[in-house]
Amino acid sequence: MALQFSLAHLTVLTCSPMDMIRIAQRTGYDFVSLRLTAVTPTEHVFALQNDPAMLAEVKALLKDTGVRVLDIELARMPPEIEPETYAAVLDTAAELGARHILTQLPDPDRARATDRFARLCDMARPLGLSIGLEYPSWTETPDLRAAADVVRAVNRPNAGVVVDTLHFNRSRDSVDELRSLPREWFRFAQVCDAPAEIPDTVEGLIHTARDERFVPGEGGIDIRQILDALPAVPYSLEIPNNEQVQALGHEAWARRCIEGARRYLST
Repeated sequence: MALQFSLAHLTVLTCSPMDMIRIAQRTGYDFVSLRLTAVTPTEHVFALQNDPAMLAEVKALLKDTGVRVLDIELARMPPEIEPETYAAVLDTAAELGARHILTQLPDPDRARATDRFARLCDMARPLGLSIGLEYPSWTETPDLRAAADVVRAVNRPNAGVVVDTLHFNRSRDSVDELRSLPREWFRFAQVCDAPAEIPDTVEGLIHTARDERFVPGEGGIDIRQILDALPAVPYSLEIPNNEQVQALGHEAWARRCIEGARRYLST
């Protein structure tokens, strides 16, 4: 299968969905991965689920450009958030033709987190959406094994795991373990490179994840080894780098990301 790429919102976080779609078309991406909910208190978010006019504009632009929506983020469920909070996000994702919802479970109560994940899967299934569990190393679902335990426990056909090459590396996950898991769990992957040294603080891990990721082949992660252990899936290029965005601008950075990814993965 020919490589397919999505422009992740975190790569160009302050861009509107409309600007993202235009940039994706001009730079050769097949998809966009839109963020409709804020992860940090200061993060600007384009909540299409609450803005019918912007939603209509985005739908029209998707039709005009041929760019598609790969996934919508982020259904993040800490202790105080129930899955029903994301009902409007799921409906909007389906309206946009998205395929997947990205989810995190930063909840120390694994039983509660698993139950909520199952409920979110049940909400998404009639809409034709899969629920992909991402596992940042600093959360309470910190590695591939923990994420696999949740997906195995819920036993829903639309449940899966999203491998992010940064989190895979920072969690010190095993490629052999990745190969042992059901292929149908993996529907897309998030791809980036990063400095080889793994930070020893949560603050350091978060800083790299949000502000200092690299184009594939320009850091210290063996990305190809990770991706070779996955089935053929689309790659969402999630490569936030504040310094590069400030120097190049959003479009030039997005172009550098996809050109670098294509070059790295074709060698």
